[in-house]
Amino acid sequence: MDLDIKLGLIGDNIAQSQAPRLHQLAGKITGLSVSYDRLVPRDMGLNFDGVFALARDQGFRGLNITYPYKKTAFACVSVPDPLVRAIGAVNTVVFEPDGPVGFNTDYTGFVAAYRKEMGQVTPGVVCMVGTGGAGRAVAFGLIALGAEGIRLMDLDRTKAETLATALRQASPKTEVVVFDNVDEAARGASGLINCTPIGMVGYDGTPMPAHVMQGAAWAFDAVYTPIDTRFLQDAKAAGLQVISGYELFFGQGIDAWHIFTNAPIDAAALRQALQ
Repeated sequence: MDLDIKLGLIGDNIAQSQAPRLHQLAGKITGLSVSYDRLVPRDMGLNFDGVFALARDQGFRGLNITYPYKKTAFACVSVPDPLVRAIGAVNTVVFEPDGPVGFNTDYTGFVAAYRKEMGQVTPGVVCMVGTGGAGRAVAFGLIALGAEGIRLMDLDRTKAETLATALRQASPKTEVVVFDNVDEAARGASGLINCTPIGMVGYDGTPMPAHVMQGAAWAFDAVYTPIDTRFLQDAKAAGLQVISGYELFFGQGIDAWHIFTNAPIDAAALRQALQ
């Protein structure tokens, strides 16, 4: 393993991302020198493909991919894991001699985040708004966790229908329904999930009005900057158990670190260093 690891994050609106800090701290803990660049295509005067090629040609070991490029990145890599191929989005890329390889640590990060807060309790029927790259990963995580039903909603109904088809193929026993109205989608649901960028820095607001949260048991927000989004504030006020997007961020970061470096990391020490 080269002691100098060059990493980067491709995404829009990533000035406050904690990914650079996580990986640089992981490097310090493990004795590796890590550089980590924020790569915003519009600021660089390039499209995604141009930034991706630049990172490859400049000797980056790997990349994290975030909104809105996870599905775009999928088309640029080979994907060895059939589950990730079904998800159709990648958030972690490693440049190997034979070409770039894609992974999805959002999936594993969500499962870990859910288990940390909810233990072995099954998700029940879940209403999820947002069916992009993060939404696809979380939805497949819900399948793995044994969700009874998944209700999908997206401003782009075609995108939601495409995900619904993939989920039904993966788990025929899970009831998957696409909705156009959030009030109807959330009615009677045990879990509520935001997988849109609404609520992150630069995208103020919430994808669900507070009144739809009454009667649910838990809520998860994929947004982690800020950690305490309006969506989660409303969920807490309604008495729901909340799962922060920070837990997904931390879990996917640990998994990505192992993919980038294959170096063991003391997760507790890294969590402490990040505080």
